Amino acid sequence: MSSHYESVQTASLYADAFHVEAPSQPVGHAVWPRQPGVFIRTAPAEEGAAVDKPVRELVAGQFGLVPRWVKSASDAKLRSTKLVNARSETVTTSNNFRDAWLAGQRCIVPMMAFLEDDWRSGKAVPTRIARVDGKPMGVAGLWERWEGADGEVISSYTLLTVNANSHALMHRYQQPGSEKRMVAILNEGAYDAWLSARPEKAREFMRAYPANWLTANPVEKAR
Repeated sequence: MSSHYESVQTASLYADAFHVEAPSQPVGHAVWPRQPGVFIRTAPAEEGAAVDKPVRELVAGQFGLVPRWVKSASDAKLRSTKLVNARSETVTTSNNFRDAWLAGQRCIVPMMAFLEDDWRSGKAVPTRIARVDGKPMGVAGLWERWEGADGEVISSYTLLTVNANSHALMHRYQQPGSEKRMVAILNEGAYDAWLSARPEKAREFMRAYPANWLTANPVEKAR
């Protein structure tokens, strides 16, 4: 499970890589479940305005999806820590993610790298996985807006994942004997298509990113 990633810290990269404005509030370098992060979605069209091309917007939200049907904020906190990843194979049948998928609430999560544990030595070695060229990556995700009975609102998001058992790089990581998963990294030229695709077409974007486009390095511990 990809439950920890590095956010994009350089403001200019948001415009250069994703064509959105940088966050108005700083995002923490390391993003963990239930912590604030940002995601990119299609901006709502103004009433009566003609839309030739989808306009992207950057939105602040909690990492870890809160389904609409959750009854209370306390329940939302308990569930969201376990809903940081959504399996692409079951997203249309999962009670947690189905509504967001069918509603077309897809997003792009900007990040510099994600972290996975390498267990080949018998111990968990945190490993940073990033693009070989050092550029930011856009990971496919889903977003949701939850509103409680008292008016409290939680915007949240999750990362979509694909099977990586046969992936030349990602098969090394996560718990021994478990199915290997990796986040669904999008090709840069597919961002608008991913955000605007019909639900039945959106599945076509759920592919493993080429191993030779990624690099993996153990995380150095502070002394």
